[in-house]
Amino acid sequence: MTHHRGDDLEDDFMPDETVALSEDEGLGSLIGDPDDIGKLLSADEADEGDEAPVEQTKSLSEKKRKRREKDKERKAKKRKLNEGAEPGDVPSVALRPPAMISEYLSAMQAKSFSKISVLELQDRQIPESSIADTTGWTGSRNLDMLVDFIVQVVPSLHTRLMQRPKSSGAPTLLFLTGAALRGADVTRTLKNKMLQGDKGGGVAKLFAKHFKLEEHVEHLKKTKIGSAVGTPGRIGKLLCETDALSVAALTHIVLDISHRDAKQRCLLDIPETRDDVFKMVLGAPQIMERVVSGKIYIVLF
Repeated sequence: MTHHRGDDLEDDFMPDETVALSEDEGLGSLIGDPDDIGKLLSADEADEGDEAPVEQTKSLSEKKRKRREKDKERKAKKRKLNEGAEPGDVPSVALRPPAMISEYLSAMQAKSFSKISVLELQDRQIPESSIADTTGWTGSRNLDMLVDFIVQVVPSLHTRLMQRPKSSGAPTLLFLTGAALRGADVTRTLKNKMLQGDKGGGVAKLFAKHFKLEEHVEHLKKTKIGSAVGTPGRIGKLLCETDALSVAALTHIVLDISHRDAKQRCLLDIPETRDDVFKMVLGAPQIMERVVSGKIYIVLF
C-alpha cells in the first residue's frame, strides 16, 4: 500500500488561476487601497462640514420665525383682552326704547340694593322720562361713531359741549366706563373739534389708575371742563367725598353699556362696577335729585 503525505502533490498538478489568489491579492481585492479609503473618508467628512453651517442657519431661522409668531399671538391676545369685544358681537340693551331701558335699569338697581324694601327701591328708580331715546340711531355704537352719535341723537348735549364753561369742575357731560384703558380712549374721542368747537371746555380723565384722588380734586378746582370721563368708583368718590366735582352744569350722564370686556360683560354686569354706578354716582343725592326732576338725562351708548 502506498502512503501519501499532505504536501505530496502529483507531478502534473497545476493550481486553478480563477480560484487561487495570492495572500496580497486577496486582501487588496477585499479592502481596497488604504490610500483610496482615506480619500473617501476625507471627502465624506468635508461634505458633512459644508452641510453643517447650512443646517444650523436654517434651524436658527426657524426658531426666530416661531418666536416671532408666538410674540405676535401674545400681543394679539393682550390687545383683545384690553379692548374687549366689539359692540356688535352681543345685542346691546342700549338699542331698546326708554320704557324697556327703564325696566332694565330697575332690575340692575335691585341687584345693588338687594336688602332694601320695594318701596325704598321705587324711590330710587330712574324715571322713563329721564332716559334719552336713542332708537333713531342706526349706526354702530363704538368709539368711531361716538361723535356722530352725540351730534345726531343728543343735539342738546352737542350744543352745550360747544359752549364755554362758566365754572371750574362743572362738566356738562359725565361719561361712565368700566375700565381706565377704555376711559382713555373715550377721552381722546371726546376731544374732537366737532364736539368742542372753539369755545368748548376740556375733557377730564377721572379714573384711579395713575391718579390719586387728591390730584383729581386739585385739577377740578382750577380747570373749566366740558366733559368728564371716568370709572364709577372714582367719579363716585369725587361726588360723595369731595366738593370738587360740581353738578351745577351737568345735563347728561352716558353709560358705556355697549362695550364689553373679554368675558363679554358690560358696565352693569360687573357687580363692583354696578354697585358704584347705582350707589355712588346715580345714588348721590345731588345727582338723583336732578335726574328725578328731569334736569339730567341718562344716555346709554
